[in-house]
Amino acid sequence: MTALRTSTGSNIANALHDHLWVTDNVNKSGGFLAGVTPVILTYNEAPNIARVLDKLVWAREVLVVDSGSDDETLAICNRYANVRSIERSFDNHASQWNFAVNEPGIKTDWVLALDADYVLSPEFIVEMDELSEETAFAGFATNFVYCIFGKSLRGTLYPPVITLFKPAQATYVQDGHTQRLMVDGPVGKLQGVIYHDDRKPLSRWLWSQDRYAELEAELLTRKPMAELRIQDRLRRMLVVTPWLVPLYCLVAKRGILDGWPGVCYALQRGVAEAILSIKLIEARIREQ
Repeated sequence: MTALRTSTGSNIANALHDHLWVTDNVNKSGGFLAGVTPVILTYNEAPNIARVLDKLVWAREVLVVDSGSDDETLAICNRYANVRSIERSFDNHASQWNFAVNEPGIKTDWVLALDADYVLSPEFIVEMDELSEETAFAGFATNFVYCIFGKSLRGTLYPPVITLFKPAQATYVQDGHTQRLMVDGPVGKLQGVIYHDDRKPLSRWLWSQDRYAELEAELLTRKPMAELRIQDRLRRMLVVTPWLVPLYCLVAKRGILDGWPGVCYALQRGVAEAILSIKLIEARIREQ
């Protein structure tokens, strides 16, 4: 198998190299990737979706399930010959994902579930292609490298996520503001990374955080303290995490060494925690 280039170069040159390598090696391999359908959920993802689709040229079909975008998201998707787009009104993350990965038009045994800001690394694509079609695993978890406008950070709070799995042996359940995948069978771990690189404007990020915090606050107020994770117990203390989380990101996760992107990420996490604290405080006030 052709070796990947590791020397530095311009972003355009690297992108062109990755595209040519995938075209020359993966599409012709007839390996594991031939049995994988990437699935993406979108809503107004014009700033991100092209970078994601550029890394999926190896796929025979990419399924995009859109929630009613009113920007250029679907127009961008239509530029890719291997992309099939359908629309479904959004109700919650778990229902949307369960609909998407079980869509009748999917003909492969495996799906690769991607957010619209998940950019595959070449190493991740290679590793998938080299998996055995007879693997005993029902799913594979993936590590992420978090990016701020293309700048990779040394360490973040983003956990590994099961992205590659057999939908016949998996289902999503709602878990606070997001979804959690339940897999019936053993789950392996891939070493190649996916880049989380969201470049939507701050206004959209704040809008999303407000929605996420509403759902997360409902979960935290409903669950008994004994059932909460340590980080969620700290959140129930209301005023701790908006200060503690940015400090943790800058020091323990070494974000300070990433310069302004690291500071930006730490502030983002602090603002997200502050919005959640406000939601929890509002809930307490309403109960009085």
